[in-house]
Amino acid sequence: MEDLKEKTAGLVDHAEEFAQTWIKLAQVKVTEKATNAVSFAIVVITVTLLAVFALMFLGIALSLWLGDLVGNRALGFVLGAGGFILLFFIIALLRKNIIFPLIRDQIIKKVYD
Repeated sequence: MEDLKEKTAGLVDHAEEFAQTWIKLAQVKVTEKATNAVSFAIVVITVTLLAVFALMFLGIALSLWLGDLVGNRALGFVLGAGGFILLFFIIALLRKNIIFPLIRDQIIKKVYD
């Protein structure tokens, strides 16, 4: 009988250790996923800011170049803005079929990675 009590006491100790280990593992997994999500967000924000600045300088250069081609800087900026407006409409038309699913899939991949 004493042997059975010792075995059940050992089993309870092991169950407690298992539960504590499982809780620690869950905390590590949650921390890892949160860290991955935050680092992904920081990278996306940084890349987006760099892309905005690159597009801004590209737009200025394009507008100045078009202005030199047509002989009127103001018209060059109007043509450059028109090009960006056209690009904006193309992106707006493709957002539901291409852009949103691409972003959604990347986010889901990062969460479950």
